[in-house]
Amino acid sequence: MKNYSKIPIICSFVGLWVDSFFSNKIQLLIGFFFIFSFGILHGANDLLLIQKINGEKSYKSFLKIITYYCIIIAIGIGLFYFIPGIALLLFIIVSGYHFGEQHWHFDVVVAKWFQRLFHFIYGTLLLLLLFYIKAKEVSFIIFSITKVSIPITYFQNLFYIFSIILLAFFYVSYKKEVFSINKLILEIFHLIIFAILFKATELIWGFAIYFVFWHSIPSIIDQIVFINGTLSVKNWIKYIKSAALYWMMSLIGIFILYSILKNTQIFNAVFFSFLAAITFPHVLVIFKMFDLKK
Repeated sequence: MKNYSKIPIICSFVGLWVDSFFSNKIQLLIGFFFIFSFGILHGANDLLLIQKINGEKSYKSFLKIITYYCIIIAIGIGLFYFIPGIALLLFIIVSGYHFGEQHWHFDVVVAKWFQRLFHFIYGTLLLLLLFYIKAKEVSFIIFSITKVSIPITYFQNLFYIFSIILLAFFYVSYKKEVFSINKLILEIFHLIIFAILFKATELIWGFAIYFVFWHSIPSIIDQIVFINGTLSVKNWIKYIKSAALYWMMSLIGIFILYSILKNTQIFNAVFFSFLAAITFPHVLVIFKMFDLKK
């Protein structure tokens, strides 16, 4: 992954450059295109990953896996329908951990509880940074999903609290030689890039740049290496072919959703709810993958 570490930074600044040339509507379309392509693709090979993790490739095991997978998605959809407030909170917690887990790789052996708490703190802070900067838009989406109005000061206070906690983790990590000072300075620089990106762009465009170039593509690279052992053009093609069916099914579902709700103001809310429902099983699969790699 070290060879690709500069690519997300370059793509972020290209995204800022694009922001100055295109209207908000064009940015919205490009943002959704990125999310629908690499964003959806990075979670479309979960069944293959489960088979790799379990070491089972029989038809019977495949049916069992897909049944469990669909049940988890159905539970996610049910939570958003019956108790949207709790479902959204759970989604933020799970997503926070997932983003932190993908972003950080520990090169030294540390306690699992420390790793997992670190992942959660970092990833949640990242989301809170977006919520803090785009508080009005995020508050509207949350209200559309839960019918609960969240004061903007809540996002601010939580962001400050998690910032202090993360700095404390950085200090402990440095003192215990978990990370070098150069690594921690680099990660603070990354957070500054995210802040500039979220501040200077529209909500969907800024989120899409982070989600695709900082999360989804690095995740795909990790998955390809886990499945095939090496990263190559041939293995990229194999990955896309094996994901094609589930990728297309997701796109068809989103298209149907858009066809029904395109003239309403709640499409963004329903869209994020749909992403949340398919995120729950994906996070579990990637969690298992990283555990097995370690």
